[in-house]
Amino acid sequence: MKSIKAWVIFVFSMVLAVNAAWAGQTELTWYGHSAFKIKTPNGKILLIDPWITNPANKNGKADLASITHADLILISHGHFDHVGDAVAIARKTGARLVSTFDLGNALVTYGGFPKAQAGLDTQGNFGGELTLLGGAVKVAFIPAIHSSTVMDENGKDIHEGGNPGGFLITIKNGPVIYHTGDTDVFNDMTLIPRFHKVDVMLACIGGHFTMGPDRAALAVKMVGPRMVVPMHYGTFPVLDGTPAEFKAALAKQGVKTKLVVMQPDEMIKL
Repeated sequence: MKSIKAWVIFVFSMVLAVNAAWAGQTELTWYGHSAFKIKTPNGKILLIDPWITNPANKNGKADLASITHADLILISHGHFDHVGDAVAIARKTGARLVSTFDLGNALVTYGGFPKAQAGLDTQGNFGGELTLLGGAVKVAFIPAIHSSTVMDENGKDIHEGGNPGGFLITIKNGPVIYHTGDTDVFNDMTLIPRFHKVDVMLACIGGHFTMGPDRAALAVKMVGPRMVVPMHYGTFPVLDGTPAEFKAALAKQGVKTKLVVMQPDEMIKL
């Protein structure tokens, strides 16, 4: 009798474990440029650098109007093409701001981001990792080689916006996602996989203001993700790096990482 009871308990525990593991898939949506939406297996919504209405997204206005819920807004640095529609989305949804402390302070002071939605619980700095949404998400702050300024709501005055960065996002029962922000390749990228094996890397490839295809391929080689999605290209004429050039550069580097080229407004399941 005891053996039967033990077997039932074992089977029940295995069913619970399987259900937890397969509670849902993580969904990744690209809106063009560096703007992404992540939907976690338990339904939490994260928006990264949410310039939803960027020129590459023909459905930008409709997409922005359709965003009625968001839990977190992650902003890598203060430039207009990464802050994007964050303030409008925050005011509508009540989403909390995830950023470095200096950037958050600048966005509240000058950029119009609601102060009540930007606190120490969701602000950090490089080397720090936050546990958010009841443990559904962890966000680590990763440096970037770029710059960061914040434009005021009138689009006239420019203020210091702290240091630029990227995000390493660990989804419970889901993937680890590295959003590079705007950056050049830098050797400390080799440290990232020592702490977290990256499943998906969202890598800027446009050139001019960031690394282009060749340097981005080297960055992928350093990080070693399972999959890479190119971003921050084609939005403006000067961002002339292309996925085709990126594919060739990855091959030249001998990188076996799977390349997935998304289209604006496309969603994939991870």
